[in-house]
Amino acid sequence: MTGKIKSMQSVQIFGVKSSQDARAAERFFKERRVQIHMVDLAQKPMAPGEIKRFVDKFGLLGLVDTDGKAYADAGLKYLRVTDTELLRKIEEQPKLLKLPLVRSGNRICIGRDEKGWTGMLEG
Repeated sequence: MTGKIKSMQSVQIFGVKSSQDARAAERFFKERRVQIHMVDLAQKPMAPGEIKRFVDKFGLLGLVDTDGKAYADAGLKYLRVTDTELLRKIEEQPKLLKLPLVRSGNRICIGRDEKGWTGMLEG
């Protein structure tokens, strides 16, 4: 790893416990001794302000895992839904998202993005 790693306070990982990618994010930060706050979206939905932060950067469709099984199972490949309806579906079925969603301060990443996570550590 190049560059100097700055001390970081903590990261929030939004995911579901059964997600391999969420567990990979958790392991990545634990190995680097970063304090983690894991939010299991199966237990507690994201706050609207948190969702907005990710939507502002990646766009609503950028957050949705259009290749995932949950997307096909929800019939979204064939339905046209409004952004409001899609947000409601995401709240009900967090596996529609490209998980994990990771936030540290103002820095955010989606999906299994070790390069992005390393960038968070390097500041």
